[in-house]
Formats: sequence, C-alpha cells, structure tokens
Amino acid sequence: MQMKYRIGIDLGGTKTEAIVLDPSAKQLYRKRIITPRADGYEAILGSVQELFRDALQHIPIRQHYSVGIGIPGSLNTDTQLVQNANTTCLIGRPLKQDFEKLLGCRVVLENDANCFTLAESRWGAGKGYGLVFGIIMGTGCGGGLCIDGSIRRGSHAIAGEWGHFSVDPNGAECYCGNRGCVETKISGSGVEAAFFKTCRRRLTMYEIVQGFRKGDPECTAAFEQFLDDFGRCLGGLISVLDPDAVVLGGGLSNINELYSRGIVCVQNYVFHRHIQTPILKNRLGDSAGVFGAARIGVDA
Repeated sequence: MQMKYRIGIDLGGTKTEAIVLDPSAKQLYRKRIITPRADGYEAILGSVQELFRDALQHIPIRQHYSVGIGIPGSLNTDTQLVQNANTTCLIGRPLKQDFEKLLGCRVVLENDANCFTLAESRWGAGKGYGLVFGIIMGTGCGGGLCIDGSIRRGSHAIAGEWGHFSVDPNGAECYCGNRGCVETKISGSGVEAAFFKTCRRRLTMYEIVQGFRKGDPECTAAFEQFLDDFGRCLGGLISVLDPDAVVLGGGLSNINELYSRGIVCVQNYVFHRHIQTPILKNRLGDSAGVFGAARIGVDA
C-alpha cells in the first residue's frame, strides 16, 4: 500500500484548523482561522476551501494524499446529510458531496469529538487504555468512543454523543429540541446563557471562572453549579459505560478545578462509590481534533 500525505481539517464552532502530514507523519503545515459561523453555510465552505488550497501547496506534485475533515455533527447513515450539528447551518446539508465538489477530491468526514478521541487514544492521554471516552467541552459539548484505538460509531453514527442526553426536563431549551441537555449545562455557551438568565450580566466562561477565583458571589454560584452538573453528567455516563479512561478536551478542559473539585463531584454521582476511572486532561491540546482528522482520511 502506497503511503500518502495527509490533510486534516478540524471544522469547529469557533476555529477551523488545517494540518499537512507527510507519509512518516511529520508535520509540514499548520494553520488556524476563525470559523465564519455567523456568515452561513457558503462562508464555511469557502473558508475550508481556502485552507485546503494553502495546505495543498505543501504536498509535492503528483503525490497521493488523503483528506479528512472533522465536523461538529455527523452524517446521517441513510441520507448522508449532516445531523446533530451545533453549527446549525450545517444541519440537513450534503456537506460531504459539497466538499468533494469544491475541493475536487475524495473527502472523509467524521464527528469532531470522534477525531479528538481517536487522536488522544492513539497518541495522547488515552494511549494504552482499552475503552476511552473522549469529551469536548467548548462552545458545545460532544463525546466520542474509542475501543482499542478504533472509533466506535454505532449504527446511527451517534455513539458517544452524550451532549444531547437530557438530564433536566425543566432546563434550558437546546437547539436539538429537547430541554436540559448535557450541552446546555456544561458547555461554555450553556453556562454563559444560564449566568445571563440568572444574573442579567453577560460574562464569558473565562470571566465567570476568574470571577469565581476572585470570590465574586454570582460567579461562585454559577461555577459551583457548573461543577455539580459536570459531576452529575459524567458520573451517570461512567455508571453506564464504565470506561477505562475519560479524556477531557476543548477550551473548558483547561479549567484546573475540573481535575480536583470536579472529580469529587463525579464521585458523588456514580453508582459505584469507589471509582478509580482516570479523568485525564488531553495531551495534544486543542489541536488533537485536526490530528485525528488527518488520520481518518487514511483509515477510511
């Protein structure tokens, strides 16, 4: 089998990143841009096309290459249209076909949380563990499942999609149509929305965390609720799945309190009172997804 160059693109809710790896997996190119989320579907297609063209300049002429793209959703296995995307302008769109037409080559699409989990399972914090659950906590909240280094997608391509499990029927309405989904509780956008509803102040998640650390009463209440929700959501998941390790990714994974007070909250909600499940911070940073995307282009 001829070794290929690999192009990986991670299309996230906030940023889009591209990488080129040579056949030995050496990094040749990497670039990150802001995702034009407010400008709609065509703008997102255009931004990915621009990154792809730049990436292609770093691959020698007539050399074989693969293209893998991580997306904040998944492809419906029957219709091949995007489903369950928190970048809602992608929902119902033939994204794979449109990318292939625009880029002029075969494209493999995969859920971004699956890309993250694959990368961390093979090369990062989850390496050496059999059953790894990967969590992206950022603009939204997604999950992926790897078993012995391979993605488990499920018959509906939604395995690991814990972000839209409803944990509070009286909670905030989610874009998916349900109320009180995990994503509304422990994503950055969910915590920010809840804080504004309660306190009538618009603060970013970063500002809420800093406010907690400085003793601001409203920020403290919001942050403690966030930790309790994190414990309830992840504790329930561990009770069902009993993974060998959980790896946290996304911007919120940089909150140090998740690995101390957050773990205590998880232990409050799991069925087994003496859990030893490692809850680990990612090792590949917020670029894990783009490495996973590059890998899936080869694997598929």
